[in-house]
Amino acid sequence: MSRIAKSPIEIPAGVEVSINDTTMSVKGKLGQLQMEVHPSVVITNTENVLTFDIAKVDKSDQKKAWAQAGTARANTANLVQGVSEGWEKKLSLIGVGYRAKSMGKVLDLTLGFSHPVKYNLPEGITAETPSQTEIIVKGMDKQKVGQAAAEIRAYRPPEPYKGKGVRYTDEYVVRKEAKKK
Repeated sequence: MSRIAKSPIEIPAGVEVSINDTTMSVKGKLGQLQMEVHPSVVITNTENVLTFDIAKVDKSDQKKAWAQAGTARANTANLVQGVSEGWEKKLSLIGVGYRAKSMGKVLDLTLGFSHPVKYNLPEGITAETPSQTEIIVKGMDKQKVGQAAAEIRAYRPPEPYKGKGVRYTDEYVVRKEAKKK
């Protein structure tokens, strides 16, 4: 039985949640997000508190239904935080001459290649560059923010010998020892 599904979600002020048959819509100050809900999950909204339970299923499908309820609860919590506060990922550029510059919906990266890399940001995602070696990817959809940050990191992942590359700010890179003579 899922323990995650048993914990309720308190809806903050300024966030509206509407639940139809298999669709949930969450609307807040940053925008609106929708999610499909599995038919075996029952979501109840009472006095701005969302609770999750499973529909009447036979004994053999109960474990899978609770797993779906836990997943729905986690995704709903991500939606609520996304429309109220938003999500962000911070990236650091480490290496001589590695720079980033945000120009609207395009992120211009200089990563040691013979040409600059231009990354077009997806819809609903913004990027800030407080300094030339820092990138902050922001948005209200957690999945899109993480995907955009992963695609930026994939241009030059950190290498294990000098640690050069694009990495998450809280990422630890295991360093290898150089070859000995």
